[in-house]
Amino acid sequence: MEAAEQIKKFHQFFEEVYQAGLLESVRMGAKSMLIDFTELSKFDHELADMLLEQPEEVIKSADLAVQQFDLPTEAKDFNIRLENLPESQKVMIKDIRSKHIEKMIVIEGVVRQKSDVRPQVTSARFECPSCGNILAILQLDTQFKEPSRCGCGRKGKFKLISKELIDAQGIVLEEAPENMMGGAQPKRMNIFLKGDLVSPISEVKSSPGSKINIVGITKEVPIILKSGGKSTRFDLLVEANSLTATEETFYELDISEKEEKLIKDIAKDKNVFKKIVDSLAPSIYGHEKIKEALLLQLMGGVHKTRADGAMSRGDMHVLLIGDPGAGKSQMLKRIGVIAPKGRYVSGRGVSGAGLTAAVVKDEFLKGWSLEAGALVLASNGICCIDEMDKMTKEDRSAMHEALEQQTISINKANIQATLLARTTVLAAANPKLGRFDPYDLIANQIDLPPALINRFDLIFPVKDLPDKKKDELMASHILSLHQKPNKIVPEIKTKLLKKYIAYAKQKIKPKLTNAAMDEIRGYYLKMRASGGSEGNIKTIPISPRQLEALVRLSEASAKVRLSNRVTKNDALRAVELLEYCLMQVGFDKETGKIDIDRITTGIPASQRNAIIVVKEIINELESTIGKTIPIEDITAMAKEKNIKEEKVEEVIEKLRRSGDIFEPRRGFVSKI
Repeated sequence: MEAAEQIKKFHQFFEEVYQAGLLESVRMGAKSMLIDFTELSKFDHELADMLLEQPEEVIKSADLAVQQFDLPTEAKDFNIRLENLPESQKVMIKDIRSKHIEKMIVIEGVVRQKSDVRPQVTSARFECPSCGNILAILQLDTQFKEPSRCGCGRKGKFKLISKELIDAQGIVLEEAPENMMGGAQPKRMNIFLKGDLVSPISEVKSSPGSKINIVGITKEVPIILKSGGKSTRFDLLVEANSLTATEETFYELDISEKEEKLIKDIAKDKNVFKKIVDSLAPSIYGHEKIKEALLLQLMGGVHKTRADGAMSRGDMHVLLIGDPGAGKSQMLKRIGVIAPKGRYVSGRGVSGAGLTAAVVKDEFLKGWSLEAGALVLASNGICCIDEMDKMTKEDRSAMHEALEQQTISINKANIQATLLARTTVLAAANPKLGRFDPYDLIANQIDLPPALINRFDLIFPVKDLPDKKKDELMASHILSLHQKPNKIVPEIKTKLLKKYIAYAKQKIKPKLTNAAMDEIRGYYLKMRASGGSEGNIKTIPISPRQLEALVRLSEASAKVRLSNRVTKNDALRAVELLEYCLMQVGFDKETGKIDIDRITTGIPASQRNAIIVVKEIINELESTIGKTIPIEDITAMAKEKNIKEEKVEEVIEKLRRSGDIFEPRRGFVSKI
C-alpha cells in the first residue's frame, strides 16, 4: 500500500469514526488522541496489519491525515496514540528479541527510574553561505547531523538558522514481580518518551513505583566504544507511542455512575459494617476484631494540614503479633490484594534501603540516582511487612520516620532528598520465643524496640489456644475450603469492595461532632485518671498518641458509612477497639491497671518503682557497710519495703546488665 493511499484511508477512518473526538481533543488543547486498534482493524484490517509491521511509516501517514482536517495552527504537531492492541503483540520484557526491532509491541512493568525531561532536536534548518539556499535536515539519529553538501557545490561549514525542539525523557521499566518465573531476576528495558507523554499530567502516571502499560516501537541503539567506533553489539530501546497506568492508588480509581449507585446502596444498609468486614477476608476464619481494624485501616482517617504547616497523619498502622499458623500472613496477602497500591515485603528479605530509598550508581542516566523503596512505592497505598521480628535492628530503625512523619529523608552521595511516603503499614511478627507463653505477659514477649511499637495505633496479639468448639468450626471451615475452593463467595465482590473503599477515601472527609469529641475526651481523661500510683510513680495507662489514634479510628468508622459526620457511635467503636488492644497488651496484672509503659518503654511502672527502691537501698548500704554490699542485706531491706525476693533478684540482674552495678565476688555487688 502506497503512502498516499495510507493517508487517504486514515483520513476516511478519522472522518467516519473519530471526527467528533478529534475536534474535541483539539478544542481542549490536547496534543494527542487515543485510537482504539480494534476500531481500526474493523475499518481496514490490511492497514491495521501494516501498522504492526511498519509502525514508523504508518503512524507518520496517520499524523499527515490528521493535518488534512481544518485544524487551528497550534494543533500542527498533533499525535496519534494507540491502545487496545491484540494479545499477540504483548511481549514480556525478557522476551524482546531482534525480530521485534521496528515492530509495534506492548510491554507492561513497574517504573524503576526516571530521568529529567530534556529538550531534543527533531529537525534543523541550515543556510548555505555561498548561495543562500536553505537546507532542512531531519534529526532522527542520536547524533546531530549537518548537511554534507549544497546544490551549488559547497561542502561543509553551513550556518544553523533554526531548530525544532521536543521534550524527551527516559524511564527504566522493570518486569512486574507477579509475571516472573521462579528464580529469575526481573529484566529491565529503557523506554524513551517524548512530546505530550512527558506533559505534567501524564508524568504523574509514570512516577517510580507505578505499574504501566507501554505501546511502542522497538529500536536498536548503537553502543559507542571507548575508541569512538561503533560496537557490533547494539542496545535495545522502546520508543513509546502511548502510556497507560494499570495500577492506580485509591485516589485515582475511576468509578462509573452505575458503580456509584451500587456503592451508595450498600452504604444505606444498616449492617453495612458487618457486611464489609465479612467480605474483607472470607476465607480466614474468626478474628472479627482484627478484620474490623483492618477495614478501618484501609479507610484511614483524614489527613490534616494545620495553619502553621504542621501535619497530622490520617494513616493508621496496625501490628499483628501472634503464634505461627494463626493466619497473619494470609490476612496481609489479602489486604495487599484489596488495596490498589499494595506492596508485600517479608522479614530477612528486607533491608533498610529497600524499605526507604537507595542511592544507586546509574548507567542509563549517568551519575547517582535515587531508587524508591517499598514504603515510597506504596505511597497512598498499603505496605504489608511480614516477619518484622526477623529484620535486623538497623533496618527496622529506618522505618521510624516513615511511620510518624510520613516522609523519608536521604542524605547520601551528594543527594539530599525528602521523599513523601504517605503509606499505611500493616506489619506482622512472631513473639520472642516463636509462640506465646500463656503464663507470661504479652508485652514481655514482643521482640521489637519500644519506640517502633509506640508508632502503631493498634497492636493485636493473635493467639492460637486449643478450644474444642472453636477448633471444630475452624477445621470444618478450612477443610470445606479445600474440598470446594469457590464455596465461599463474599457478599461484596473484591472489585466492588476496592471501589467502595476508594470512593470513601476520595469523597468523604468526616468532621468530628461535639458528641464524638466528648466521648473520646471522656474516655481519655478517665483512663489518665485511672492510672494507679506505685509508690511515687504513676502508671500511665494512655498517652496522647492513643488519643490521636482514637480520632483516626472514629473518622475511618464514619467513612465506612460514607458519612461526613463522626457520630458518638463511631467514637464508641474506636474506644472499644483501642480498649481491646490495651487490655490484651498493656494490662499489668500486678497493679490491675492498664499501663502503656509496658509497650512504649518496655519497663512497667511497677517494675520501675522497684528499681528506684533497690537503688536507694544500695546507696544507703554503701554509706554504712562500704563498697562491697552483700545481696542478702539488700533482699532483707527490700522485704521491709514490701518487695519480694524474686523481684529483687530480677532488678539486680537488670541493673547489672545496664552497667549500674557489678559483682566483685559471688553474693556481693558494688556500684560502678
